[in-house]
Amino acid sequence: MYVEHRDAADFYVVYIAEAHAVDGWQMDSNEAEGIRVPQPKAWAERVAVATRCAEALGLSIPTLVDGMDDAALRAFAAWPERLFVADAGGRLVYCGGPGPFDFKPDAARAALRALLGGWDGG
Repeated sequence: MYVEHRDAADFYVVYIAEAHAVDGWQMDSNEAEGIRVPQPKAWAERVAVATRCAEALGLSIPTLVDGMDDAALRAFAAWPERLFVADAGGRLVYCGGPGPFDFKPDAARAALRALLGGWDGG
């Protein structure tokens, strides 16, 4: 979606509190891959974890980092992950459900395409 529409829309990943911290809900799959991340206690730690995460996932989408007050997490009920599409005025036109079960990129893509009037990147 980002590659397809990055010239017509702004895209951001917002890194919120660590979903699978070793001092929280560590996933067996993370443990098997040697991924052991404690929940950051300070802003600099959260930024470092977000940077490592974006690099490990090979993200080319700009990544923003939620503050230690978790304002974005709370305002958007974003735990553990969620997709949104907003129009140019900031009005949300698509609010996906919480992931992983309601994380639906195809629905977000359809909303974005409708917002862009069928823009196909050409």
